[in-house]
Amino acid sequence: MQNVQGVIFDLGGVLIDWNPMYLYRKVFADEAAASDFLARICTREWNEQQDAGRPLREATEDLARLHPEREYEIRAFYGRWKEMLGGIIPGTVEVIGDLKAAGIRVFALTNWSHETFPVARELFPELALFEQVVVSGEHRCAKPDPKLYRIAIEAFGLPASALAFVDDSPRNVAAAEAAGIRSLLFTDSTMLRRDLKALGLPL
Repeated sequence: MQNVQGVIFDLGGVLIDWNPMYLYRKVFADEAAASDFLARICTREWNEQQDAGRPLREATEDLARLHPEREYEIRAFYGRWKEMLGGIIPGTVEVIGDLKAAGIRVFALTNWSHETFPVARELFPELALFEQVVVSGEHRCAKPDPKLYRIAIEAFGLPASALAFVDDSPRNVAAAEAAGIRSLLFTDSTMLRRDLKALGLPL
C-alpha cells in the first residue's frame, strides 16, 4: 500500500464548529421550536442545495414563498449566518501543524456555499494552513457526489492511494473510500491523531 503523502480535511465539524442551533436558539423562544424549524423548514437537505452551488437569494426567496409564516426565521439563515459559527474545534489545528512539520501535505475538501466561504476565510486565518481548498459550491456539486472527489484528487495532484481523508459524516467517508482514498471518521482530535498514526503518519 502506498504511503500517505497528503491528508484532506473536511472543514465544518472537523476544523470549524458550525451549528445552525447557535443562531436559532436566539431566534426562537425555546429549543424545541428551534429544532422543529430546522427539521421541517430550513433543513439540512435544503442547505446542501446551496452547498452544491444554488444561489442563496434564490433558495431564500423560494422557501419564504412556501412558508410565509416563517419568513423572518428563513431570512435569518443566511442573513445572520455568521452567528452559526462557534469557532475552531479544539486540537485539529495542532494535528494539521504537526503533519505539515513532518512534510505531509494538507488540503481541505468542504461542502460550503461559494457565497459564504469568502466570509469564513476572513473569520478563520487557520484556513491559510491548507495548501489548497476545494469548495463544493464553486463546482456545483457536493459530497458525497463522486464527482467532487474526482475534482479534489485532480486538484491536489496526488493519486487517491496517496491520500487520506478526514470527515465527520459517515456517508462522506464511505464515498471517499469508494473513490480509493483511505478515510477516517472524525470524532475528536485525540482520536484523529491516533487514527492518522495507524496509517503510518509521523505524529
